[in-house]
Amino acid sequence: MLNTVVSRRSVLIAGVAATAVAGVGLTAIEADAAVSTKNTRTGKAAPGGGTAKTLILYDTTGDYGWLGEVYATQTANLGSHFGSWTAAPVAGYRSGDLRNFTAVIYLGSTYDEPLPAAFLADVMATTKPVLWVRDNVWQLTRVDGFAAKYGFTSGLFDFGDFAEVGYKGRVLERSDDNKSGLMNLTVTDPAKVTTLATAVRADGGTLPWAVRSGNLTYVSEIPYSYVTHDDRYLIFADLLFDVLGPDTPERHRALVRLEDVGPDADPDQLRAIADYLWSMKVPFSVAVYPRYKDKTTDYTLARRPQVVSALKYMKSRGGTLLMHGYTHQYGAVNNPYDGSSGNDFEFYTAHVDDADRVIYDGPVKEDSVAWATSRMVASGALFVTTGLGTPKIFEFPHYAASPADYQAVHNLFGKRYDRGLYFPGVLTGGKYDYGRQFGQFFPYTVRDVYGSVVVPENIGNVEPEAYNTHPVRLPADLVASAERNLVVRDGVASFFYHPYLGLDYLLELIPGIIGAGYSFVSADAMLNG
Repeated sequence: MLNTVVSRRSVLIAGVAATAVAGVGLTAIEADAAVSTKNTRTGKAAPGGGTAKTLILYDTTGDYGWLGEVYATQTANLGSHFGSWTAAPVAGYRSGDLRNFTAVIYLGSTYDEPLPAAFLADVMATTKPVLWVRDNVWQLTRVDGFAAKYGFTSGLFDFGDFAEVGYKGRVLERSDDNKSGLMNLTVTDPAKVTTLATAVRADGGTLPWAVRSGNLTYVSEIPYSYVTHDDRYLIFADLLFDVLGPDTPERHRALVRLEDVGPDADPDQLRAIADYLWSMKVPFSVAVYPRYKDKTTDYTLARRPQVVSALKYMKSRGGTLLMHGYTHQYGAVNNPYDGSSGNDFEFYTAHVDDADRVIYDGPVKEDSVAWATSRMVASGALFVTTGLGTPKIFEFPHYAASPADYQAVHNLFGKRYDRGLYFPGVLTGGKYDYGRQFGQFFPYTVRDVYGSVVVPENIGNVEPEAYNTHPVRLPADLVASAERNLVVRDGVASFFYHPYLGLDYLLELIPGIIGAGYSFVSADAMLNG
């Protein structure tokens, strides 16, 4: 399930949209001569990333073969935190392909995908870490000597209602909507098998969600479906440290970004929040769009000197200004709300359906690298002419954009502070499928498949009122999410906050996250590794 979770002033996780169109090439994706498979793509490490070289293999056959690329994209994004990566269809694997890599991750998304005998043989023979996810483990366990070496065989899928997964003494959520089932392995030698995470049924029954035996780690489901802030996805993000960065020390950092600050902002509120964060020794970022537009009004920061003065004051109090689009709305249309800056999408189109859900419709009609670049350049000119300096980081309004727009950001900035929106075709270089878009948040810094470094935002924002089918979310909810994110050994608790909410929620939220064991850092600290 690729689910849409869209907020009027924020996007949590992006999802379903409409039609497919041909796209542009992405310079961050290149062929890798070190692997013999066709359709191979590579990516570089994030700043401060390790030296791991990860081989990511994925399925491509059947009616849902396209999901293999979806899951490989998300795995590649996470893998960049640890080093470089190479992604390729498993069908093209040739003997010895894994020898040049630190570890191999296989994503089994197609039931009975025909796995090359060479791949199975190399997995059995290697001493390098292997992470096997979900399907087709039965093909591996049938190889002679597997059970004797690893102490388990494949079992049957359990389609019970597993609502949570226990890991490191904490409980992570698993959506009730997830009916895909979990593989229940048959353990033949308990002395050789360590259970890493345990799935719990509604009736209290359990089964291993992830196990390790020797150099092999097995995860019983694809961890990218029905993801929330508190999801078992975080377990997978942490297991990657065992496979790709086992010597990583424990560290927990926090970030706060003040959201949707435009020419219509209240300068007194901005100053008050800056003073409080300064008093708490909390560095912060400010997401600024410099031009306000609605269907009857149009003005820039140049006409709001008090707001400009407040933004300069925020910089003096430890704030970093980033570019949050140009107008944070699109044309003179409802996209999807009322055409007003701060409310609507700028680089993507959307509408609200009869069930009060925000549905993504696809790129804007002018969409191109040149069009997106022109808006970013115009935005930057207003920053400079008002004396605010040149922003070095970009955030897409509502976290929504096309691959062409992401290419423009990569060309101009190379750095984002958001959650990514991705499409089948981006990883493989094929035709983009805008009807199957998917979003991803990160618990640590990555360099995603668009080539840009991404400062993570992963626990959402305060929302005092429910809307668009999304519940109220208060400081206690964000603190609870931060506590669950502690399972990621070098992860973050990163949130955003709308200054129009005033100061009161921050008075609870900031101490709560510090009390959970986090230290606040700047976006630059994350970008510098």
